[in-house]
Amino acid sequence: MSCSLLEFCRLQELKTVRDYLFKSQQSEPAEEKSQTDQSLSFCFNPQVEEETTGQSGPWLQDCVVSLSPCSDLLVVAREQKAVFLSAKWRSDGSGREEMTLAVSWTGTLSTDEGECVSSSICIPLASQKRSSTGRPDWTCVVVGFTSGYVRFYTELLHEDPVLRLKCRTYEVPRHPGVTEQHEELSILYPAALVTIDGFSLFQSLRACRNQVARAAAAGSDVIQPPPLAYKKWGLQEMDTIVDHSSVGVMTLCVFDQMKNASILGGFTASVKGNPPAMSQYVTVGGGPYTGFFYAVEGSSQPLLSHVALAVASKLTSALFSAASGWLGWHKNKNEEETVQKQKPKVEPSTPLAIRFGLPDSRRHGESICLSPCNTLAGVTDDFGRVTLLDLARGISIRMWKGYRDAQLAWLQVPEERGEREFSPSASLPRRHALFLVIYAPRRGILEVWAMQQGPRVGAFTVGKHCRLLYAGYRLMGVNSVTSQGWQLHTQQVCLLDPITGAMRTVNIPFHLALSDKKSERAKDMHLSKRLTALLRSREALESLLSNKNAPVSCLINVTSALYDTLKQQGKEVDTALLQLCSSQLKLLQLYTNIQQLHSAADTEQDSLDGIEEELSRVGPTLQRYAQLTSRPSVSFAQDSPDSLLPAQAFLSQIECTEDGELRVIRGSDTEWNQLGNFLFWGCLCGKSPLHKVCDTLQQAGISPQQLLSLLLSVWLQREKEVLQKPGETVRNLHTLLIALSSMKGAVEESWDPQSISPWWQQVRCTCIQSHNAAAALLAAFVAHRAAKASITSLADSKLQSEWEAVSLELEQWVVCVHQLEDVLVLQTLLLVPPPQGAAGGAAAQCSIKLLLEGGTGGIADSVSKWVFRHSLALIYVFHAASFPPHCPLCFAELLVAVCQRFPHSLSPDLLFAHCCWEYVVQWNKDPEEGGYLRWAVEHLKLVSSPHIQLGISAMMWSTFIVKRFSSAAYLIEKVGKAPKDRLCRRDVGMGDKAVTSFLGCCVQLLQILMEADSAVEEVSAPELSVEEAWCGAEGPASIAELALEQRGVHYPLVQHHCLLASLLHAAMTFGVKVKPLSLFDSKGKNAFFRDLTTIQLMPSGDMDPGLVSLRQEVNPDILKRHLVCELYNQGLDPRAEEVMMEVEDKDVLGSQLLVLTGQRLSYSLLHSQSQTQPAMELLARLPPTLCTWLKAMDPSELRCPLVPLPQTSRLVGRLIEILPENHAQYSLALHLLEAVEALTSDD
Repeated sequence: MSCSLLEFCRLQELKTVRDYLFKSQQSEPAEEKSQTDQSLSFCFNPQVEEETTGQSGPWLQDCVVSLSPCSDLLVVAREQKAVFLSAKWRSDGSGREEMTLAVSWTGTLSTDEGECVSSSICIPLASQKRSSTGRPDWTCVVVGFTSGYVRFYTELLHEDPVLRLKCRTYEVPRHPGVTEQHEELSILYPAALVTIDGFSLFQSLRACRNQVARAAAAGSDVIQPPPLAYKKWGLQEMDTIVDHSSVGVMTLCVFDQMKNASILGGFTASVKGNPPAMSQYVTVGGGPYTGFFYAVEGSSQPLLSHVALAVASKLTSALFSAASGWLGWHKNKNEEETVQKQKPKVEPSTPLAIRFGLPDSRRHGESICLSPCNTLAGVTDDFGRVTLLDLARGISIRMWKGYRDAQLAWLQVPEERGEREFSPSASLPRRHALFLVIYAPRRGILEVWAMQQGPRVGAFTVGKHCRLLYAGYRLMGVNSVTSQGWQLHTQQVCLLDPITGAMRTVNIPFHLALSDKKSERAKDMHLSKRLTALLRSREALESLLSNKNAPVSCLINVTSALYDTLKQQGKEVDTALLQLCSSQLKLLQLYTNIQQLHSAADTEQDSLDGIEEELSRVGPTLQRYAQLTSRPSVSFAQDSPDSLLPAQAFLSQIECTEDGELRVIRGSDTEWNQLGNFLFWGCLCGKSPLHKVCDTLQQAGISPQQLLSLLLSVWLQREKEVLQKPGETVRNLHTLLIALSSMKGAVEESWDPQSISPWWQQVRCTCIQSHNAAAALLAAFVAHRAAKASITSLADSKLQSEWEAVSLELEQWVVCVHQLEDVLVLQTLLLVPPPQGAAGGAAAQCSIKLLLEGGTGGIADSVSKWVFRHSLALIYVFHAASFPPHCPLCFAELLVAVCQRFPHSLSPDLLFAHCCWEYVVQWNKDPEEGGYLRWAVEHLKLVSSPHIQLGISAMMWSTFIVKRFSSAAYLIEKVGKAPKDRLCRRDVGMGDKAVTSFLGCCVQLLQILMEADSAVEEVSAPELSVEEAWCGAEGPASIAELALEQRGVHYPLVQHHCLLASLLHAAMTFGVKVKPLSLFDSKGKNAFFRDLTTIQLMPSGDMDPGLVSLRQEVNPDILKRHLVCELYNQGLDPRAEEVMMEVEDKDVLGSQLLVLTGQRLSYSLLHSQSQTQPAMELLARLPPTLCTWLKAMDPSELRCPLVPLPQTSRLVGRLIEILPENHAQYSLALHLLEAVEALTSDD
């Protein structure tokens, strides 16, 4: 028996943890805020954090991770954020209970600006109840920050960053004479070490928690926590300190006492009678590499800190459980807002000089890990070495190399009680073996070494991004009295894999610490005892049967031998084990028989009379469906359905009942399909004798209902293979279905053909729920024929007449087949892949069940989503010849075929309405895609019924449009002109160009609404209906039905909004400086953005003179200048010169035309594909300022860049005329004139 890694827990939400700690957190969920109003807070103030670091590598190495020794709480923190994961139990697929760690709270721990989490530990506090068995009462999380705060939450002990938090708890002495160590919490700062007595801390935490609970129950914030005693040492004569270990209280022997006195005091030093007790601290860092400090007990008085406990209402008690508590030792949040925050007084430290160290000027220590026996410590350094220290002698006794960034842990393994019987020291206390665990992330290996000079006893290949978690302590608050009879359930070492979320512990047998000779003997005895105990129970047989490597013949031989042996024992036989052997032998024999039958070819043939016609009718659709579903995909060999089902899997899925029959255990879908493949796929392919297989299964005692379910599952699952040879597979399916139907217990003998048969209803239910439309349709064809033959034969035996039997069962099959044919055509259309670069999204899956549950609009909704994925306009449905070039004509035919199959559900108005709604929904998800809203309006125009058009327009306006429309109106009113892109994104949620397109769509939508409202009275409302086969649809109403239920709109109010929309669209399009809402009186303003179905007070026809004058303030000269620029932009220079004569502000016009001229010249010199040699020479002669200016121009804004040079030269001449000589850009215009003339002369 060797070392092993055992998984004992798994993290379920690693992605959630990583995303929260490394990605931006936009807002705190509302549920979390509402839940945190009834419990404690420790000054938590979640803030928005912007993290741009993409963490796809070893993200866990950048976090502060701490695990409770009881493995029931994990803390992962980074910078200001933290995630707490609590233990939960759940059942896996096989019904076994397993422990998981799930996220119980996320938030921000820091309270001071700029502080980050630097260290954390989880301390479980022991229960004081007499009935306790060793489980913790609650767990306290201690967090250290870079600001110097240590919060359980507690006060400021030192102003430097907290480097490391460590804890020491009570350990039961292994033998008399070992000094009991006091419990202690130690906090390391760069130049100071704070130690808190464990007993004092334990009592303070319990008292504070009790007071918090009482205050919360009374609704009060007044709490008087007890003071906390601690010692503070100033570590001297060491350059840098990065980690520490508090070894505990030690007493020197007389020789060491005299030696130290002679070294420190010289020849005249006096020696006390009794050696003093000293606390030993070991630090690592630099200068020296390792330092040893000794603090004599009584040399420093404990400091009393006055702790302020904060009670707020932000952290819910659901963090761990109703009994868990949190302590916040900090100022109250309300006090912080009213009184200026003052840091508490920082007590001075007591100087503590280094006694001695291990000097190495180039080596810097990184971490130190203390052994459970407090005699050894492992140290890592920046040279990639791991050093083993003897703390009693202060020397290095062993070193490993090649372990850069190593993580250390210790394992103390007790000797098993059974092994003491063979030990010569059986009367002595139990021995303990000590092992050092080293995780080397660079190599991805976990090693176990025996101490002190022992060999490597174990090595495991693990991931390179794991974290080795080692607490080094247990429960706080335990002593020699309360620990009696306790069973402490703690994990010493845990390896956390951030890739899989698995948490594993290292299991090491004690005998690996013995010498070679004793180790082999102990190993053999250990293995012998385990085998003896195993063979005495039924676990031996179950373990053998579950072994994947054991061949079937071996399983049969062993089980048969055991069965024969048990039968010979007579009355003393274990009946349960005997029954297990009998049932497993029966299953193994069945497995062997089925496997042998699959190797025999089938010569039986069956006719397809009656089905061939149906196959030929749906043949083209089946062929097209097969082409669309036969795309190449990636799969693993072990997941292939053609792989042989192992005997162990077969045994685990079938059990033997008390009456000797077999029952299939319904597990996961994958296991169910694998069993179905093993039993029936060979029969469906024609490779196995069908009737022999069915007879074998019937004799085994498996119910025909379960066999039918397995047959249908494999038929539907392997649809692609079925469609490759539909004729052969359908024939074999028919034979199997007939054989199963003839089994005893399949079709009831008393079944009346005028009622529904449960047997055939099972087939129908499976086909109705299946997403594999083609396979389900073929199965329905076969089942319909088999049911019809069964009913006909039954009617012939009863009626003895020539009348054709009419059955309710056959009517059900007719409806089911019709529905499946509809679904096949629809699914074929939905499988058509979208063009490259389209909106995308997975192809929708449909079945009879889904379409019925989708309501009367479910079919139209599926097609509308397909239309969106393909970016189509449904005008092409009725003009297939004008179908877009990216869609082949066969797809247009498919769409028309679907509409013909559903003449009512896919009537033009319903389809246009659903497409309109789908496009506007997608636009609402991404408002930047203005084309979606335009397509929605275009589809709305195609709706012929004004009633549906009116309802959908009103729903679009109230649901998606009016909120953004009002935001745009208020923004333009506030700015007084067309707002910039940044303001549009902030207030409206889209860019300035998208806002312009959106307002144009608003104008069209309101115009459609007015036209529909005018035409409603002239046309009666349409009557919506569905196909007879789909009349049983139950679900939400269609969009058209909802539209018909809408109330009528108030026409003047719609017209009022249309006027505003036109103003806003013009302001954004032409860049007009205007405040649109100010152009309306108070009644007009109040009527805006109201419900269009309500009657509002509208402006009267008499206009306010002040309002008229305000409207006249719109400067027409702006529109004229815009028109001139647009005409020049289109290359219509003569027309532009005519309009230019009417412009008054020639200076502004000259600046605008100067840019347009630069764009023309930039295109001729830099962007034209036919650049001439003279043009290149001219570009080299241009002044640098003009050349840089031309390169900055963007000719893409020109709608007609190819303008003759004489026209551009004339335009520059006009610029010289209208620009004054003192204009800032006059010299630039002269340079342009010279350049254009030079180009003209060269041509």
